[in-house]
This record gives sequence, structure tokens and C-alpha cells, in this order.
Amino acid sequence: MAAANPWDPASAPSAAGLLLNHLVASGIVTEEMLDISKNTAPCFVNFSRLQQISDLQAEIYQNNLEIELLKLEKDTADLIHPTYLVEKYDVLQSMNNHLEAVLKEKHTIRQRLLRPMCQENLPMEAVYHRYMVHMLELAVTFIEKMETNLEIIRNIPHLDANLKKMSKALAKMDILVNKTEELAENILKWRDLQKEISLYIPRMLTEENHLHELDIVPPLPFLSKAHTETSDTK
Repeated sequence: MAAANPWDPASAPSAAGLLLNHLVASGIVTEEMLDISKNTAPCFVNFSRLQQISDLQAEIYQNNLEIELLKLEKDTADLIHPTYLVEKYDVLQSMNNHLEAVLKEKHTIRQRLLRPMCQENLPMEAVYHRYMVHMLELAVTFIEKMETNLEIIRNIPHLDANLKKMSKALAKMDILVNKTEELAENILKWRDLQKEISLYIPRMLTEENHLHELDIVPPLPFLSKAHTETSDTK
């Protein structure tokens, strides 16, 4: 229930009302002055606005807190949400049952592991067959390259010595290449010389026959030398 305004002359008579009536009747205070006094001062209006702004800021802060809580609940839903907890509980229960079964059959399993598994078929679900085929291909490739890989591993400690040997072998190869080039040049020169000799011999024989016909046979240098050596031998 709203309290009576003591400054309102129309309210129930009170000491303040009687005083105001007396002041109005005597002309000390007018009705206009009373109306002006009823209006709220500008400073009080600013205070009310500041109060509203602070209330709005508090409401925004509260809403932000609620949003953060909702985000946190969303991020941690797999940890604290009952649905996810039930699923995890079921998984853990299944694992627990499996471990209990293993522990119950541990003697049989130990005996089975001690036996060799040669020439036996292992049961496997159909969804894993293609992975098994791929794994077998990788195993075959690994076995084929195993000797080469082992040889590479064995040669790793001797890598520096092998590099030095390879450098020496390359140096020797360069020397052999240079000698081969020189030999090839000599062979080409010898071939050219043989061609010149082969061209000179028929011409020389032709000239010799012609001189025989004229009975003027000058002794050839190499023929006279051969004749002299023959006579000396005799």
C-alpha cells in the first residue's frame, strides 16, 4: 500500500499538510511552487539511469555465466552426462566380464599358448580378412628384403672404410679411363699409319715392276738391308 505523500495538500490532514495549507492560505507558498517541488531533480534522474544500467550489466553478467556453464556442460557431457556414463559403464562391464572369463580359463589358455601353432587355422572374422591379406603381402615383402636389410645394417659400422675404398676405386677408374683414351688415340694413329702403308706398298710394287722392265732396279733401303743380313748369315 502506497504511503500518503505529506507534501500533497489533498492527502489526509497531517502536521505537514496543515502547515502547507497555512502557508498557501497566507500567500507565502503558491501552488506553482508546490508543483515544481513535486518534479524530480535531474540528479535523481541520472541516479535512476545509473541504477538501471547497473541492473542491466548484472543481468548480462548473469546470462554470460549461464552461457559459460552450458558450454562447459556441453564439453564435459561425455564425462558427466548420464547417457554417456551408462555407455561407458556397459563397456567397462563387458571388459570386466571378458577378463573374468580369461581368468577362469587361464590354465587352458596357458597350455594353448605353450603348444606350437604350426599348420593350424586361426578363426578370424570376415571383416578382418582384407587386412590380413594386406598384412601377408607386407610380410612377404619384408622377408624378401630381410637379407638385404640385414646386410645394410651389418655394413653400417664399416661405412667410412667402404667410402674410402670407393674413393680410391674411383681414382683408379679415372686413371684407367685416361690410359684408355691414350691407347685409343694410339690405335687410331696406328690405323692411319697402316692405311698409309697399305696405300704405299702397291704403288711401290708398281714402280719396282716398272724398273725391272727397264732393268734399272735401285736397291730399296729395307730390301738391301735384308739382303746384307742374309749374306752375313751365310
